[in-house]
Amino acid sequence: MFQNLKASNISKIQVSEFILMGFPGIHSWQHWFSLPLSLVYLLALSANILILIIIYQEPTLHQPMFQFLGILAVVDMGFATTIMPKILANLWFNAKAISLPECFLQMYVIHCFVGMESGIFLCMAIDRYVAICQPLRYPSIITESFVVKATVFMVLRNTICTIPVPILAAQRHYCSQNQIEHFLCSNLGVTSLSCDDRTINSIYQLILAWTFMGSDLGFIILSYCLILHSVLKLNSAEAVSKALSTCTSHLILILFFYTIVIVMSIAHSAAISVPIIQVLLNVLHSVIPPALNPMVYAIKNKELRQVLYKVLKVHIKNN
Repeated sequence: MFQNLKASNISKIQVSEFILMGFPGIHSWQHWFSLPLSLVYLLALSANILILIIIYQEPTLHQPMFQFLGILAVVDMGFATTIMPKILANLWFNAKAISLPECFLQMYVIHCFVGMESGIFLCMAIDRYVAICQPLRYPSIITESFVVKATVFMVLRNTICTIPVPILAAQRHYCSQNQIEHFLCSNLGVTSLSCDDRTINSIYQLILAWTFMGSDLGFIILSYCLILHSVLKLNSAEAVSKALSTCTSHLILILFFYTIVIVMSIAHSAAISVPIIQVLLNVLHSVIPPALNPMVYAIKNKELRQVLYKVLKVHIKNN
């Protein structure tokens, strides 16, 4: 009877904070990851800021394709900054505690930025589809108004539809376990600590992923299938090469982004026995794409590369 009463009292206790433990199994030496992570984070910030400055200052880049790239840069910086400072504070200062409201806020913002990045990739795919398959109609379809409307729609879609994620997580009862084997507050990672049923959380997470990320990826694949079909009709090999070259950088970023998302989903669904892989993928996904995106575009996109060379040349000459 005493044991039952004790268990009942424990079940009524609500934890006041979570403890972010970091990489499972290597807590004693995980601080060594702080140097490479901080360097990649600084690279991501500086590269995206440089991209924004170049697009803003160069009139020839005031085109929808580069405007979407600028929006992607803002999203990337926001996504990385939502996560990396807390990770670095954890590694450098052992600041592992995070309050419940702060944890649920981080959960919400992460979902917003991931959904925004997926949505911007879809907008960029539509831009390339119209440019290659409907070139004569491109100026009348892909306008500045289209860019603004598409961006506003993506912002509203992701800020509104992800609100239930932290609300549902906050409704769970966290009565005993408060240690999260992670660096961040992921929805399923946090709710797995709850003492009551979390089926609704898992269902909404699944609906959100398939409705938005799944539909975005489906439309992106459809766009590139139509692009490929249109390009293969061209008689000139040079024209084919030129058309495909405009899509190369975009395809590389899409493949990297969605590959990590799919691998993380499979790893979580399969409940793999090496949890450090899930944590590592989540951490890398928050910092590698923001650092990789501007560099891939700077290398693969001819117009952006030429402007970057010009800016660097002027800077070196002035010095």
